Amino acid sequence: MNNIAIISASVRPGRVSHRVALYFKNLIEEKKLGTVTMLDLAEYDFPVFHERLRLLDSPSAEAIDFAEKIKKADGVIIVTPEYNGGYPASLKNVIDLLSEEWRKKPVAISTVSTGVFGGVGAIIPLQYTLWKIQTITATAMFPVPKIKEAFNELGVPADKPATDERATRFLNELGWCMEAKRRMNS
Repeated sequence: MNNIAIISASVRPGRVSHRVALYFKNLIEEKKLGTVTMLDLAEYDFPVFHERLRLLDSPSAEAIDFAEKIKKADGVIIVTPEYNGGYPASLKNVIDLLSEEWRKKPVAISTVSTGVFGGVGAIIPLQYTLWKIQTITATAMFPVPKIKEAFNELGVPADKPATDERATRFLNELGWCMEAKRRMNS
């Protein structure tokens, strides 16, 4: 069974992108697609990036815990809002913190916004960063426009059948990447 880590990237008070992270956690568990490890960056207290984890003299227990969870994950879903045409510093911080843990890791991207574009402005810079650190980035994306109308606070979508259908295609693409990596490693 796949172990999927979900990174909820926003640390802002009143954030709404976390609704999509909760949705994916619930859907994966409901469909029995794997186990889920929720990595909510709002629950971590990472300092601003100074150096890669492997080069720190005395890394925090939180940084070591985060690294282990990424390392153990078969795949990662990143749920991020778009901030000014990019993704939040909290996400860039944890991407830069690690190195080997990301290499050849299957990653799928979901972007979120309160507006009509669904955070798509964050996709290109995030994809580029993930490419540079040598992840296997799924080609399917999951942008969510008008998040406050699309999902409630518990991660329940307003149109569950249509959202589940779209999310299943997204998860299948991540699954394909995880299987491809598994076959290449055997």
